[in-house]
Amino acid sequence: MLRKELIQLHMDCKDSQEVIRKLAESFVKCGAVRESFVDAVLEREKNYPTGLPAVAYDIAIPHTASKHVIEPAMAVGILNKPVEFHQMGSPEIILHPQVVFMLAISDPKEQLTLLRRIMKLLQNKKLLDDVKSAETPDQVYDLLHPAVDA
Repeated sequence: MLRKELIQLHMDCKDSQEVIRKLAESFVKCGAVRESFVDAVLEREKNYPTGLPAVAYDIAIPHTASKHVIEPAMAVGILNKPVEFHQMGSPEIILHPQVVFMLAISDPKEQLTLLRRIMKLLQNKKLLDDVKSAETPDQVYDLLHPAVDA
């Protein structure tokens, strides 16, 4: 599910919408999602924010309905500077993620399993720190692949 070509390092984005758009467009480019995916993720984020606090730093997990997905995939965006995301379940709380995990899930039944794996990952401070300081997409992939694609 995690793909090296969907890992972006040193992203310069002015806000969460730009992060989401850039990551979502990379899914379209590699053929994992329909064109509608980009706007669907942006719209869903407005109504159901995906920012989460983690042990090392805040993260976000933008995603949308499976009807926009052709094949399952996961992207990782590592930002040079954090941007504002609203917290999942408490949208009045503003978080500042530096790492964004975007999901394209084709089978809604798989979503819960994947989210559980990501939640476990969020408890691992060393792993999150290593991801944030990785210098290549290969390093990020090697760190996350065992945890995400288990």
